[in-house]
Amino acid sequence: MCGIVGGIAERNLVPILLEGLKRLEYRGYDSSGIAVLDSNQGIQRVRALGKIKSLEQKIQLDESPISGQVGIAHTRWATHGIPAENNAHPHICNNEVAVVHNGIIENYQALKQLQLEKGYRFTSETDTEVVAHCIHKQLQNSETLLEAVQKAIVHFEGAYAIGVVSVHEPDTLIAARKGSPLVIGVGIGEHFIASDVSALLPVTQNFIFLEEGDVAEIKRDSVEIFNAKGQKVAREVKQSSVSMHAIELGEHRHYMHKEIFEQPQAVTDTLEGRITQDHVLVSAFGHEAETLFESIQQVQIIACGTSYHAGLVAKYWFEDIIGLPCQVEVASEYRYRNPVVLNNTLFVTISQSGETADTLAALQQIKQLKAKTPSRHVQTSSSSGLTRGSPIHKTGLNIPTLSICNVPESSLTRESDLTFLTHAGPEIGVASTKAFTTQLVALSLLVTAVGKTLNLMSETQECKIVHGLQKLPGLLQKALTHEDSIKEIAQGFADKTSALFLGRGTMFPIALEGALKLKEISYIHAEAYPAGELKHGPLALIDEHIPVIAIAPHDDLLEKLKSNLQEVKARGGQMIVFEDEKSCIGSEEGFEVIKATSNVGRITAPITFNIPLQLLSYHVALIKGTDVDQPRNLAKSVTVE
Repeated sequence: MCGIVGGIAERNLVPILLEGLKRLEYRGYDSSGIAVLDSNQGIQRVRALGKIKSLEQKIQLDESPISGQVGIAHTRWATHGIPAENNAHPHICNNEVAVVHNGIIENYQALKQLQLEKGYRFTSETDTEVVAHCIHKQLQNSETLLEAVQKAIVHFEGAYAIGVVSVHEPDTLIAARKGSPLVIGVGIGEHFIASDVSALLPVTQNFIFLEEGDVAEIKRDSVEIFNAKGQKVAREVKQSSVSMHAIELGEHRHYMHKEIFEQPQAVTDTLEGRITQDHVLVSAFGHEAETLFESIQQVQIIACGTSYHAGLVAKYWFEDIIGLPCQVEVASEYRYRNPVVLNNTLFVTISQSGETADTLAALQQIKQLKAKTPSRHVQTSSSSGLTRGSPIHKTGLNIPTLSICNVPESSLTRESDLTFLTHAGPEIGVASTKAFTTQLVALSLLVTAVGKTLNLMSETQECKIVHGLQKLPGLLQKALTHEDSIKEIAQGFADKTSALFLGRGTMFPIALEGALKLKEISYIHAEAYPAGELKHGPLALIDEHIPVIAIAPHDDLLEKLKSNLQEVKARGGQMIVFEDEKSCIGSEEGFEVIKATSNVGRITAPITFNIPLQLLSYHVALIKGTDVDQPRNLAKSVTVE
């Protein structure tokens, strides 16, 4: 997901476009660019590597800074093509058409071959350049730029949001979207486009949200919108309530609370451009992802803290859903224990910041291993990935690396073969909330992408997962409505010094995460156990002074979990149960039950049940009077050992 901003006005747009890019920079990018139509009806373009300030400095240092009243701008995180100025947007065709694009054109290689045969010249490695060439080609037999764009998008497969300007219609800006959001900012005698309303808040509070398949013809004094069938339609103008400053608390008392409530949108942003109606786009993990995934026989996940818990959930998904072996390990242990590395392993690192020292060191260790002749610690695996054979005595190990991270340009993303950005936005609170949720979303997409590439997942399974993910923001929003009930339960923790969390299957890692959150911000000692392990020790802790928090989804392990809960009740324990509406545990003496969600599946259940545990830890911390956002002894990013 990159950032788009554009506009048409009676004033110089360059400062507005730069400010819009800065407001999108919370997502982070590797390059940026601006193109405007000048007074001579030519296209002026400036592009730069790095953050927006590099682009701004380049414009300011120019002896003849660009200026124009019609323009488009873009911030990029590389998917097709390395970070390089020639790969930065906007892309221009024959000095006549300029384009910015979010999303992925899945069939770009086929389109590129056809365009090469017709004499088009490519100056980048991106999929976006085929968009510019296609629109230029259609202009040759179209009466308007609008018509040319409408004809061109028929040829695009995948997801896109585009902004287009042309020297042939210097009073027009065209916008189109499919799978990636795009909004129109409505002004007086001027109009704007952006991928996010936050980019345009300095110039307008009024927005039109384009719907799937919409194409808009935008002029200074008018906006005309056409749906996917080419029919002219009216879209409501809505006034935005979004704060001008994304990192301000607004109505929230703490950043953690704010970030808990931002999770439905964070999930929406993370899915943006990565899925279509029924499919996961494998290329969302990078233009080489499908090729690298084809030979994978097992997965190794390395992470710390909350990210480690996300990896544990993914282990269940990889092995249960697609039958692919998956190992998960804490980075600080992995890097020092001289591990055996199997060939054909997808090496996945997870980090919110991308600067976690141990995780980064583990990645560097693998990179060094790949760069030299393998030793006894690198061994082949059978087709099942379960049996190790003789040592490899040649170079060329196949251990592709993938980072799942919230911060582009971080060390982790720079050193990985593939990168998937979790678009959680800025996370100020030390205790991770929305970063964890979006990591789980990213991992669910990874499981699906690897599964379909290896033919370990049917189209029906993929479709079911995608539809579940599409429902996820709504499920999270519903889970948040239980905050008042959770506040009441939190009152019972005022005099507590310990707590026990229980879960089975994918809910065990979620229990671990719930216990970690409670420890981090309330300073209550908390432990998590698989519910089936109660009789192997934890039952000795149970009495009326230790609350026991359990997660009860409606799944195959529900009846066994109910038996575990009765074991706690029989020993005088006080149970707090977050259940699916279909689980029907029911409130009774010693049980406080919150029906946290319903209609969740193997993918959406752990993500959804995480929400009430976050709210519980937050409200317990309020009662304890601790520093919620900056708990003692902790930092947001662990950049040292």
